[in-house]
Amino acid sequence: MGKTLIRGAKVLGGEAQDVLIDGETIAEVGTGLSAEGAEVIEADGRILLPGLVDLHTHLREPGREDSETVLTGTKAAAVGGYTSVHAMANTFPVADTAGVVEQVWRLGKESGYCDVQPVGAVTVGLEGKKLAELGAMHDSAAGVRVFSDDGKCVDDAVIMRRALEYVKAFDGVVAQHAQEPRLTEGAQMNEGIVSAELGLGGWPAVAEESIIARDVLLADHVGSRVHICHLSTAGSVEIVRWAKSRGIDVTAEVTPHHLLLTDELVRTYNPVYKVNPPLRTERDVMALREALADGTIDCVATDHAPHPHEDKDCEWGAAAMGMVGLETALSVIQHTMVDTGLLDWAQVADRMSVRPAVIGRLEGQGRPVSAGEPANLTLVDSAYRGAVDPAGFASRSRNTPYEGRELPGRVTHTFLRGRATVVDGKLA
Repeated sequence: MGKTLIRGAKVLGGEAQDVLIDGETIAEVGTGLSAEGAEVIEADGRILLPGLVDLHTHLREPGREDSETVLTGTKAAAVGGYTSVHAMANTFPVADTAGVVEQVWRLGKESGYCDVQPVGAVTVGLEGKKLAELGAMHDSAAGVRVFSDDGKCVDDAVIMRRALEYVKAFDGVVAQHAQEPRLTEGAQMNEGIVSAELGLGGWPAVAEESIIARDVLLADHVGSRVHICHLSTAGSVEIVRWAKSRGIDVTAEVTPHHLLLTDELVRTYNPVYKVNPPLRTERDVMALREALADGTIDCVATDHAPHPHEDKDCEWGAAAMGMVGLETALSVIQHTMVDTGLLDWAQVADRMSVRPAVIGRLEGQGRPVSAGEPANLTLVDSAYRGAVDPAGFASRSRNTPYEGRELPGRVTHTFLRGRATVVDGKLA
């Protein structure tokens, strides 16, 4: 790799500066920079951010390569401005052993589009009955630090306590899918006025909130770290806010779709809006935005959940839950948080890069845009406006809720340790 000079970029949305990349590292940040033989990118006031980090991605490999692979998923991540993703454990076979997490990690290395950090299962087979090989997964080449049964809740309090105690030994974290299973049997959407009118089984807010309340108390009791996946209700925000005020070591994420979409969309019966946790009310959406702005919610995570056409193009009751999100996440955050004045670009960098890297204990990601740091960077044209067209997605799946919707912002360049993975909006 040679040198690249990004000229006139607004670093974290501030004053326009030049950034010189030399090999894998940022060599210099300033004004009026020049470098003989360097490739020059005229940024023209575009926003330069540290490469985005996703704590919650489903890459589906091994086992469901019909919906996504590590290669196609990391291509989608790069297009979305990501330089690192955490791959969830609900694969086939489940990532509950050192062998499977190492396989996913090596596939990420081979893809070269972004770093892939496997998430290990908390319990064997995601069955919630017996702890998986947490220590062995941590000691493997993959160096797993985040553990989750996402897609299923670790609903047994004794198992959850043991997991929290175990991961303390290596500063790991348990990421909980907060869903009390008995309260959500047969649930198809958010429990509320719309579910009552449509006659669909309701997923009550308390099913999420009761698990979060239990788990922050367990984390406090054992002195361990707990992370709340895809927090979705106003009540959950209040519980996390209370826990943080008590000094409990809890972090939380919110998805882009829970910051924008509401359960009113289910009236269309379009299964593209079927997701777990479900789309909630306008009141919940506004509470989530405020909580992300004030730091109660630590970060944005996509919960990128690709599904093949046949699993979504069917009647609502039979459809799979989930949405793709890697390629649209930054645009949705600009629309809901930046353009509304709730966050500036430096805070976007904090919520989408810095904090997720800290939670996942990643080295070299979420770092400042300054000399001597790894050149993991994302250049964003925030003035762009365009309709979402899933036909052009790098992901293998097309189950986006934003098809045809105009969203702002477009990633023009992504750099992974100085190497361009995306150039002028296209995969390099």
